[in-house]
Amino acid sequence: MGKEWTPWGLRHSFVSLLSAHDGPIENISRLVGNTNTVVTETVYRKQIRPVVQERAIAMNDISLVDSEPLSPS
Repeated sequence: MGKEWTPWGLRHSFVSLLSAHDGPIENISRLVGNTNTVVTETVYRKQIRPVVQERAIAMNDISLVDSEPLSPS
């Protein structure tokens, strides 16, 4: 049972993957049958890309050591 997809898991994964690829939240909400974006954003969408990575990129942009920002790997 642990390796099977469930409707709950499919919905969360679908919303999270489309969001991670910059899909418009309004379109995603309609696709999963939500009447507004609040439920889609607060219940179904999970952060896939680590927030730490975003903060590291921001720190590269404001680096005081180098005059040019470091590129993310």
